[in-house]
Amino acid sequence: MSNFTLTMIKPDAVSKGLTGTILKDITEAGFSIIALKLTSLTLADAQRFYSVHQGKPFFEDLVNFMTSGPIIAAVLKKENAVENFRKLIGATNPDQAEEGTIRKKYAESTQRNAIHGSDSDENAAIETHFHFAEREIFSFL
Repeated sequence: MSNFTLTMIKPDAVSKGLTGTILKDITEAGFSIIALKLTSLTLADAQRFYSVHQGKPFFEDLVNFMTSGPIIAAVLKKENAVENFRKLIGATNPDQAEEGTIRKKYAESTQRNAIHGSDSDENAAIETHFHFAEREIFSFL
């Protein structure tokens, strides 16, 4: 069990101006933001980040969506971070997400679901280092 996870506020939520609101929801849930950046994914970046989904019917649409605008990448710290964050963001399909979760409040659809959260401690580490150098992560916070 790790105390770190990665999130990305996706292009749909960034374009709607929801970045501050979502970050507020995250910090009010007890997460510390220990790395944060406004960035974008190139086509190659998105293909590499989502390579686990390569060959699935939604892969190309996902890659195109994730390269359609800027994202906010962040590393979050909290006890049992991955599990706690997955509860906070809710189900991938916002129609199935619990009330009060980020996806229930802000997502448009299963694909345009406002936010990404790592699904395991192992992926949290991989995804964190995909977006951030060690010098950009302030784990002492």
